[in-house]
Amino acid sequence: MGWDYALVHLYYNIPPALLLTACYHPLCTKIDIYKIVFLILIAVVSTTPWDSYLIRRRIWTYPEDAIVGPTLFHIPAEEIFFFIIQTYNTSLLYLFASKPTFHPIYLRGGAKLLHDARRLRIWRWIGNASLAAVIIAGAALVYKNERGLYLGLIIVWSGPFIFMLWTLSYQLLINLPLSNTLLPIIAPTLYLWIVDTLALRRGTWVIESGTKLGWHLWDGLDIEEAFFFLVTNTLIVFGLVAFDNALAVLNAFPSLFPIVPRLPSPTLLVKALLVDPECYDGNRIIGLQQALARLRKKSRSFYLASGCFQGRLRIDLVLLYSFCRVADDLVDNAPLATEARHWISKLSEYLNVCYDDQTEKSKDLDVFIAENFPAKTQSALLLLPTAYLSSQPLHDLVKGFETDLNFDSDRPFPISDEETLQLYGARVAGTVAELCLELAFYHAQEKTTEQQRREIVRAGGCMGVALQYINIARDIAVDARMRRIYIPTNWLKSVDLEPENVLEHPTTPHVEGLRQRLLDSAMRIYEDAKGAIEMLPEDSRGPMRVAVESYVEIGRVLRETGYRVKAGRATVPKPRRLKVAWAALRKG
Repeated sequence: MGWDYALVHLYYNIPPALLLTACYHPLCTKIDIYKIVFLILIAVVSTTPWDSYLIRRRIWTYPEDAIVGPTLFHIPAEEIFFFIIQTYNTSLLYLFASKPTFHPIYLRGGAKLLHDARRLRIWRWIGNASLAAVIIAGAALVYKNERGLYLGLIIVWSGPFIFMLWTLSYQLLINLPLSNTLLPIIAPTLYLWIVDTLALRRGTWVIESGTKLGWHLWDGLDIEEAFFFLVTNTLIVFGLVAFDNALAVLNAFPSLFPIVPRLPSPTLLVKALLVDPECYDGNRIIGLQQALARLRKKSRSFYLASGCFQGRLRIDLVLLYSFCRVADDLVDNAPLATEARHWISKLSEYLNVCYDDQTEKSKDLDVFIAENFPAKTQSALLLLPTAYLSSQPLHDLVKGFETDLNFDSDRPFPISDEETLQLYGARVAGTVAELCLELAFYHAQEKTTEQQRREIVRAGGCMGVALQYINIARDIAVDARMRRIYIPTNWLKSVDLEPENVLEHPTTPHVEGLRQRLLDSAMRIYEDAKGAIEMLPEDSRGPMRVAVESYVEIGRVLRETGYRVKAGRATVPKPRRLKVAWAALRKG
């Protein structure tokens, strides 16, 4: 009896697990736990027979004075724990790396993406052929039963699993950023190579010389051991990518899977992986790609927050933002007021068609959008999830755009007082908050009472106004270049200013004082409304807190001296945004 192997875990494997757990805990969701437990079970079940065989064949051995004693099928308890702890640590690294990733946009298929899907299929067959050749070579080493037997056994055990996972999830394995795939393989592999070197030198476990090639990656690390840890971490990451591939298919295509449980069964996951990519909705994939690109480009705060939402709620929130951005840009970017009014009229017509009860609505909508809107905007209009959004907030949002047009009218500065400003904020931002909450309620696993919903929606509308105030405070100079002043005219007059003065000099001390007054109002509204976040369903509470706090942080930055300005706007440095998001999630 000895403690050498147990001390390897105590010194080298458990500390990283504790650190990763502490760091990832605020981000952890039930689906993350499901993934980890699922992968650990597969790792233990699939590795135990193989490991037992190697020990019984004495390909590797454990000195009696290095292990505590208890075994399972000749495998020391410490070795079983190694299966668990390695899978756990590598899984957490993968989850960290992939948290912001929007997996549906990496799928390819359907008529619109058929060329990309066929290209990827060629790479799948190349990968399959290469893996098959490696498996055959491994089988040859096992058949010879000489030097290289250990390497051959690693290959014939792991090769079929890698072959299967590659076949099922090749699209994501090829398309995902390397930070999602290569990093969580290489980082733990390098670490375990060092740990294994130390253990081999101490004699904690021994590889019999007659079954290995005798090659070393470096002094003290046999090439077979290095290959083993590379392969096992590859298996873990490939398994997690396959899991995410299945979830992406389940969540991205409601037409294929109308109802998806929060924790899909293994059978449903496999069913999703077996769907022919030609059955994917290529138009929807392209629309999701465009929607995420708009979000990433236009709002770093909400883009960061979007990564904290899950499943179809995240998809629908991204689509909602895409519609709001497209609608706003159609009006804002119009060169003439007459054209802007034309787009407001068309957007109102679009909503009328969306909420028409006619049975041919879908066909009518497709035709209307194709005939009336630019091609680059059409996906945002087609994919807006109107089936479970109220029409009134959307109509109010479009009505809010009319205020912006009043800057070009005979009465060029329409924000006369704070009451007018609040009405404007309620229309262009409070409505969006209400729509986001409707999506959160629709997708929630736990239900809220009607009284709670009314209270949350009221507070959400107020919060939208607060965030709009912050937006206005940030963009005074930018808006001035567009000849728009959203600071109430009576506020300007209280410091002996006219709107024209702000147009000419938007950075004077008086204007800065009014910026701080806007922020004071925003923070008061924010403080009054933020408590309602804690009444939200559990699966949207933390992410919604991140969305709010990420944007409110802009207001906090504007209160500081010497804040960073980019393209005329105050910005929050990325490390600070991440810190705010992490702190928001830690609140529960």
